[in-house]
Amino acid sequence: MGDIEKKGCIVLDLNGITKSYGGRRVLDDVSFTVAPGRLTGFVGGNGAGKTTTMRIALGVLAKDAGTVALNGAPVTAGDRRRFGYMPEERGLYPKMKVAEHIAYLARLHGFGKAEATKKATALLERLGLGERLGDLVETLSLGNQQRAQIAASLVHEPEVLILDEPFSGLDPLAVDVVAGVLQEKAAAGAAVLFSSHQLDVVERLCDDLVIIAAGTIRAAGTRDALRAQHTTHRYELVSGGDAGWVRDEPGITVLDFDGGYALFDAADDTTAQRILRGAVARGDVASFAPQKPSLAEIFKEVIQ
Repeated sequence: MGDIEKKGCIVLDLNGITKSYGGRRVLDDVSFTVAPGRLTGFVGGNGAGKTTTMRIALGVLAKDAGTVALNGAPVTAGDRRRFGYMPEERGLYPKMKVAEHIAYLARLHGFGKAEATKKATALLERLGLGERLGDLVETLSLGNQQRAQIAASLVHEPEVLILDEPFSGLDPLAVDVVAGVLQEKAAAGAAVLFSSHQLDVVERLCDDLVIIAAGTIRAAGTRDALRAQHTTHRYELVSGGDAGWVRDEPGITVLDFDGGYALFDAADDTTAQRILRGAVARGDVASFAPQKPSLAEIFKEVIQ
C-alpha cells in the first residue's frame, strides 16, 4: 500500500467556495467532502464549474470566499505536495522519454534516482506502457499520452488525487486499466476526486457523487443514497405469461413491454402491490422489483 498507509489517511473538505470572473459568479457556495479510501465522481456539463473547483482545491486558482481544508485545517503549500493532479490538458514534455519523464517527476518530490526509476517503471507497466518506456512522449498515441499523464499524477504516492477527465480518449480496455489503478489507490487510503463526462464509468466506479451545474452543487452523497433518494415508483415485472394486461390497469404507465416482461411506473406503492398480486394470480412470477435510476437519469433530474 506504499507511503499512503504509512502517512495516514486525510479528508479533503471544500466549504462555501465562491468564485467570480468579471462580475459573473462561476462558483456559488460550493461545498463537499472527498473522503479517504473512496472514489468521488465529480460530474457536470461543460462550464458547470468542475475544473475551476479543482484548481481552487489545488491552490492553482484563488477563491473569492470559502475554505479548502485537510482534516479540518486550512491547506498549506506543503500540504499540496501530498496532492496528485492530472489536468484535462496534457502537460508532459514531448521530447523526454516516457520512463525518464515520470522518474524525473518522482525525483522532484524527493525520491532518490533509483527509487524514482523503480516507481516510474512499475507504475507505467501497471498502466500498460511497459513496452513504451524508452519512447519519446510525443511519439505516443493520445490514449497512451493520457496514461502517461495519469502516471505523472500518481508516481509520488499522493494522499489526495484530483483528476480532471482521466478517462478522456481511452478505449474500453484502457478505461478498465486506469479504473483498476484508481481503485487500488483508493483501497490504499487515498482520497480520490475525478471528473468525467462518461457517466456510465462514473456510476460503475464511484463510491460518492457530486453533481454540479451552473456553479452550484445540485446533489452530493454516496452513490447508493442518491439512487435511493431519487428512486421513483418504477418496477420491472418478469412473468411466465403474457404481461399485456398491465397496460390496462389504472395508475400505471407502461414504459416497455415484451411478452411476459413489463417495465412500468406506478402511481404509488399500493398500485405496484396491486400489480404484483394480479401477476401472481395469473401465473408464475419470475421476478418483481423496483428499478433504481441510473446516474444519467439522476443527473438530468437535478440539473433541470
